[in-house]
Amino acid sequence: MIHFIINPNAGTKKQRNYHAFVELIQANPAHIVHQTSRPLEAMDMAREAIAAGATRIIAVGGDGTINEVASALVGSNIQLGIIPIGSGNGLARHLGLPLDPIKALEFAIQSPAQKMDVGIFNERHFFCTAGIGFDASVAHRFAKGSKRGFINYIKATFQTLFNYKPIEVSINEGPYEKVFSLTIANANQFGNNAYISPFSNIQDGQLELIKINKINLFQAAIIGIRLFWGNINKSKAVQISSCNKVAIRYKSNAPFHLDGEHLFTPESVIKIQIVPLALNVVF
Repeated sequence: MIHFIINPNAGTKKQRNYHAFVELIQANPAHIVHQTSRPLEAMDMAREAIAAGATRIIAVGGDGTINEVASALVGSNIQLGIIPIGSGNGLARHLGLPLDPIKALEFAIQSPAQKMDVGIFNERHFFCTAGIGFDASVAHRFAKGSKRGFINYIKATFQTLFNYKPIEVSINEGPYEKVFSLTIANANQFGNNAYISPFSNIQDGQLELIKINKINLFQAAIIGIRLFWGNINKSKAVQISSCNKVAIRYKSNAPFHLDGEHLFTPESVIKIQIVPLALNVVF
């Protein structure tokens, strides 16, 4: 039995197209459809689908929806399918999944699953990227806005940039240092082909720690261009290292993001680790 968990608010799709797509899924009587109406509901729905005997659960939404559904499936044999209709679709792009909903639907139903690594940020899972600093501040501003989509994310980025101050962190009990941002990557990009970690591999049992040192506005603009060129690793302001775990000291109640979703750190010590090949994903 295949269950679909759909976020009707994901991305910028027109309602008419959305309803037609849902009707297409429901045309098969073997498909069970759940539609979310609030944050974290996708995770609850995934758990209900597991209890109902689902063998494959297909998440229809952006990276946040995928994060919720996948978090319920970690460590199980149940397969995750993805139909990406979000603003960035970072994980789907890394996996090379179709971005057209109809093609993605066919692929998610018919293709076999493979195992991928899972990141843990304190007690929460992430599958694409997690971070503190500038990226988290952008996610915070974007979340407060009423509009989705790539253009509005770019607007949030520029609005954040002109008022942004570096953060202070301690990595693995080292001295405190000021950095522009600190990203932990399982996959290679944030979304929209912005490659924060060009060489990340979701099946190698490693995370990449991307530290961007304190920089000025001009340097930030150059790094922004490099993100889309896929060569941020060539910047002298950027340091990328691989690890399977890391501990970061950072002030509590400060913003962070998991797969692009804005949250706050309740603790001052962030412990991050990788769980190799803990999720079955169709790709």
